[in-house]
Amino acid sequence: MATDIEKMIIAASRLLPKEGAVYVGTGMPLLASVLALKTHSPDLLLVYEGGGVGGKPTGRLPIQVSESLTYENGIIVGSMDYVMSLAQAGWIQYGFLGGAQIDVYGNLNTTVIGDWEQPKVRLPGSGGGADIASFCEKNIIIMRQDRQKFVKKLDFLTSPGYFSGPGEREKRGLPANTGPYRVITQIGVYGFHPETKRMTLLELFTGKTIDDVHENSSFPIDISDNWRYVKEPNNEELHTLRELDRDGIVLA
Repeated sequence: MATDIEKMIIAASRLLPKEGAVYVGTGMPLLASVLALKTHSPDLLLVYEGGGVGGKPTGRLPIQVSESLTYENGIIVGSMDYVMSLAQAGWIQYGFLGGAQIDVYGNLNTTVIGDWEQPKVRLPGSGGGADIASFCEKNIIIMRQDRQKFVKKLDFLTSPGYFSGPGEREKRGLPANTGPYRVITQIGVYGFHPETKRMTLLELFTGKTIDDVHENSSFPIDISDNWRYVKEPNNEELHTLRELDRDGIVLA
């Protein structure tokens, strides 16, 4: 039986196309992207945050995205500013993000919890998150869901979603037709309504309920009229995923 984190990673992997480029960060995004390579997307181009382009590791899973294994079988050994420029130029279709807080429009906080001057918790900050959120065409956000993470108002806006609603990204100078695409949590898979840009439930994981959606969010979440259950992981996906992370770097 798959764990919550395995279901989340497999769901993220399935969102990646057969062709195209995905901007990859450490942890679940890295594992989801390599899983896609090994299953349904052998021609997917992985662009690693550390600077590698096209790497296809054949041995163990890289611990993080600046490790030399991310260059294995790759086409470019670059730098972080180089791969950021690829997104800015519009060459990267998919990006992965995480966060400590998210709001109904997909804006993310990875900077502070509490007041900026006297925070309860000081977080890592943007890293490349703001760049990915700003310039990749479709951003996939993977994070745990509870009322402290799904908030009405962010303590700090680190990475932009749809700001306050439709048209706001374009008003602020960001490329049209970009922004949050999916949010994957232990409860389900969410999208964003094409007109209102509000977060909307699309799929539930087996065993979860609509009540779980509402009880684990501080803001109202819309429910699609056509919501469904996420297809269960198949044997190939689970076996490949566990083989990729035999050391428990992510799955532990």
